[in-house]
Amino acid sequence: MKIQPVSEDAVLIQFGEEISEAHIPFIVTMERMVEERLGNALVDLVPSYTTLLVIYDLDRADHRQITRLLREIGQELEAHLSDAPTGRTVTIPVWYDPSVGFDLEALAERNSLSVEDVIHYHTGKPYQVFAIGFNPGFAFLGRVDRRIASPRHKSPRDAVPPGSVGIADVQTAIYPRQSPGGWQIIGRTPQAMFDPDQDPAHASLLQVGDEVSFRAVDRETFLELGGVL
Repeated sequence: MKIQPVSEDAVLIQFGEEISEAHIPFIVTMERMVEERLGNALVDLVPSYTTLLVIYDLDRADHRQITRLLREIGQELEAHLSDAPTGRTVTIPVWYDPSVGFDLEALAERNSLSVEDVIHYHTGKPYQVFAIGFNPGFAFLGRVDRRIASPRHKSPRDAVPPGSVGIADVQTAIYPRQSPGGWQIIGRTPQAMFDPDQDPAHASLLQVGDEVSFRAVDRETFLELGGVL
């Protein structure tokens, strides 16, 4: 574990160099312990693939104090891994169809698969939430089966509809709201991914450490669950 300053009021904790599901328990446990120990000196915590960014209040703590405290927590980290709250298991319904999965057929053809194969591989395993970013509630999930891994579009779309499920390289994600985007879109979910009326801690459906599974549904079920075409 490495700790390094990134600004006058923030330090970055590095847990490894490569993306791995094995880092998630350490990041989630560290996040919880830092939140408990820093108290009102803490401004924000931003977990990501291999890191945890700690932003603190300069009026309540300085760099030396923060670094010393983080090193102390780091020394205790492994002993507290079993105490960490486990992430939730969330199942997301998805209608996989070319009418909403704009790249579904092209992705299948490029990877020498049938559309049914793509759906099978995408729904065939659970995914860890590595990070939340790009847009509020946009969860980066990994890793997809190598047989359906696909590069981003060279030119992003101007507007990707909310609920669109995409693949980029070995990651998959859901667009919480309409936005530009370059991911390969293979379906759409009726599930709301972000609720701005909730308090910030619960506005995003998914959190780092959660496990996500996708469930294929038909058009009728998609519409019954509130899906929009």
